[in-house]
Amino acid sequence: WNLTRYSAWTRTDAFVTFSKTNAQSQLMAMPLALAMSVNGLFIAGLVFVPGLWGIVEYLFPVALAAFILIAVLAFRLYGHFIARIKVEGGFNFAANNSFGQILPAFAFAMIGVGMAAPAAMSGNIAVVGTSIVVSTFLMVTAIAIAGIALVLGIRSMLDHGTTAETAPTLMILIPLMTILGILMMRQTHGLGVQFEGHATDAQTFMFLAKMVSIQVLFGLFGLLILNRHSYGKRFIWGRETSVMSYALVCPGVGFTVLMQFFIHKGMVAVGLVDKFSAVYWVLVGIALASQVAMIALVFTLNRRHFGAPRVQGAVSAA
Repeated sequence: WNLTRYSAWTRTDAFVTFSKTNAQSQLMAMPLALAMSVNGLFIAGLVFVPGLWGIVEYLFPVALAAFILIAVLAFRLYGHFIARIKVEGGFNFAANNSFGQILPAFAFAMIGVGMAAPAAMSGNIAVVGTSIVVSTFLMVTAIAIAGIALVLGIRSMLDHGTTAETAPTLMILIPLMTILGILMMRQTHGLGVQFEGHATDAQTFMFLAKMVSIQVLFGLFGLLILNRHSYGKRFIWGRETSVMSYALVCPGVGFTVLMQFFIHKGMVAVGLVDKFSAVYWVLVGIALASQVAMIALVFTLNRRHFGAPRVQGAVSAA
């Protein structure tokens, strides 16, 4: 349904106007959603379809092909955006006072983590090698885009400040670190099994500690800006609404997921924390609290956006 509506929209004057703004890069939400769908369907199939694991080696090439097609779509969409601003110019730095331009990096990372799945689960050396190489290319692409967008976004914020409506994008690096972290751990597993490139528990612990540290840093940064804009009072519990409020859900979920990796594959694995000890349950409780908070946030936002009539007009995303 969404793809049909998108196809119809591309034939309108509104799309032509949209394609001449910074927001053109947000079309990358389409390959992002497609990659998430393939990842979800693959996991659901392995969990709920009896006997599917027995033929999984035949499915890995199919999954890789699907992700390659999504990657081609992603590069086409982002390529059109980059080509336009490099040839015609017109990038609006005043409107770039957020981390919204990191969304394309998130899309490439999501495709990459799907590409890396066979590296962690396949027993075929050719499939594992292909998975590692292609997912590495997408990982490097994501990191390059995120790094450039981060610098440009901060530069625009220093000049023009931030807006309340786009402030939730300031925490997009949290789920990005989760996706990149899982991608690299999948690659590491494949390297160890097929190419004798084993990583020690201490190395995994340090890697996860760095990734979680980045999440906490940008989480604090985002919460600081949201608080200065009184975002919660206005858009979550107040009378204003903004579709960008849903962007707050992903960081909380991303933190929960990577924290579980950090606890079990990091602190427990190196013996820093005993499994099922008091400290262990405190750490797990922090991760679960974040997850529960995000579930509550989704219900709250759904009620505000789709429930009772709004008292005031909705605030559109910038």
